Amino acid sequence: MTETVQVNADLSARAVVHTADMAWQPSPSATVWRKRLYLDGPPEAGRVTSIVRYDADSAFPRHTHPDGEEIFVLDGVFSDENGDHPAGSYLLNPDGTSHAPRSRDGCTLFVRLRQYAGANRMQVAMNTAALQWQERAPGIWHKPLYRQGGYREWTALLRLDAGAEGPWHDHPAGEEMFVIDGEIADDDGVYPAGTWIRNPPGSAHRIRSDKGAVLLVQFGAVAG
Repeated sequence: MTETVQVNADLSARAVVHTADMAWQPSPSATVWRKRLYLDGPPEAGRVTSIVRYDADSAFPRHTHPDGEEIFVLDGVFSDENGDHPAGSYLLNPDGTSHAPRSRDGCTLFVRLRQYAGANRMQVAMNTAALQWQERAPGIWHKPLYRQGGYREWTALLRLDAGAEGPWHDHPAGEEMFVIDGEIADDDGVYPAGTWIRNPPGSAHRIRSDKGAVLLVQFGAVAG
C-alpha cells in the first residue's frame, strides 16, 4: 500500500510557515536538501511545495514533471540542459517535459510540484532581473511571470516600498505568498523573509510593509 503523507494538506485552512525555523531534510539525492511546506500524497510523488537547497557540485536524477513543476531561484545558480538560471529566474516546466538539474556552486529554490495540471501549458524560463517593475498602486509594483485562463491563475513578483499598504482584496480561488526579501504584515501577523503563507479560497485581507518587501505571489494557486 502506498504511503500517503499530509503536511498543511487542508486547502480550506490558512497556513503560515516560517521556513527559517525548519531543519533541512534529505532528498533522494545526497547533495540536495528540502523543507516541505505543503505535501499531500506519497512522499516522493505527491503534490508538494518546498524550499530546496543544492550543495555545491550537486545534481538531482533526471525526472519528468507530471502535472508540472514551477521553480523560482532564490539564490545561487541553478542549471539544467536548458542553461544556467541565476537568482531571480522563474521556470515553469509543464507535464511532458523532463530534465536532470544540477548546481556548480550551490543554490536555493522555491519549488511547487504537481500543481500545474493540463496539457496546454507553455514552458517558461525567464530571468526576472531583466524585467521592469510595473506600478500597480502607489508604492506597489509587480512583474508578471505567468498567467493561465485569464486571471484564474496568475503568478507575479510583488514589491512594496517602505510604508506601502495594498488594497483590501479577496481570494476567490486562493492565494499563496512567499516573502523573498524584507517583511510584510496584515491583520493577523508579521511575516519576515522566508515566510510562506497560503490563504484559502474565499478569504480576504490587505498587506502592508513598514520596511519594504519583495514577494512571490500566486493568485488562484490553491489546487483542489
